[in-house]
Amino acid sequence: MPSEALKGHIAMGAAAVIWGLMSPVSKLVMQQGEVSSASLATFRLLGAALLFWLASAFVPREPIKRKHRLPLFYASLFGIIFNQMAFTVGVGFTSPADAAIITTITPVLTMILAAFVLREMVTGKKIIGVCASAIGAMLLVSGSGAHAAALPGDNNLLGDILCLASQCSVAVYFVFFKNLIGRYSPVTLLKWMFTYAAAACLPFTFREVGSIHYSALPVQTWLGIAYVVALATFVSYICLSFAQQRLKPTAVSMYNYCQPVIASSVAVMWGMDHFGWMKVLSVLLVFTGVLLVTGTRGKRAVQEQ
Repeated sequence: MPSEALKGHIAMGAAAVIWGLMSPVSKLVMQQGEVSSASLATFRLLGAALLFWLASAFVPREPIKRKHRLPLFYASLFGIIFNQMAFTVGVGFTSPADAAIITTITPVLTMILAAFVLREMVTGKKIIGVCASAIGAMLLVSGSGAHAAALPGDNNLLGDILCLASQCSVAVYFVFFKNLIGRYSPVTLLKWMFTYAAAACLPFTFREVGSIHYSALPVQTWLGIAYVVALATFVSYICLSFAQQRLKPTAVSMYNYCQPVIASSVAVMWGMDHFGWMKVLSVLLVFTGVLLVTGTRGKRAVQEQ
């Protein structure tokens, strides 16, 4: 495996670990009732924009070409606004288990789009890998969340639809904006994408954000918000952008399947769940599928990466 591709896989592995914990952490933050899903999504966008502007002070200045400004705004729409807002709000209405199951559709959508748009080769091994990981992830999460209790204010159908919309959006981002992403450093790219996203969303959510009684928020809520903003947004998006510059869209999207595995593993370590034969089978299916897809490359694919 080329060294650059290996770096890309390491970056996506780190992002998958962080995102694997985001759904339960977000749900815990919103369960307190003071922070709504729209407010948490706004914290993500505004907080990440501020962090990326701060980070840009420590890297070489990189101006955005005029012809790339509008495409960069569209990239922020699909990669951040539609993706993050729909998913964060969706998790507020549905269960983390349902949200994690729905993320399994992203690699399938990405593979189909990449085949048509980027002419990425769809091999039998890739199809088997995507299907194996999808089955493993669904078995894992459905088994863990089958008896989850519904919470007041939940609307599973609306939440599931919003989470599905977010996954369609991120598949479009992975495929249609791959070439644009490769032209700039992650910090420069994300600084402007999150600035566009925050500017577009804040007029619709600032009243809700301003109505929060911040002094009454418990420490665990602040810690959860900090995790969502600093790790699940700032750090993870740097990893994602870094990986997108080195890997094919389908390979990047396959790491979605690792998220429920990570969340389930943490639950076992914390004594909230246990490993049975079904979980072992699910984990094996997920990682076998990921290896099949990320290991499927011909001579041309190696040269491209």
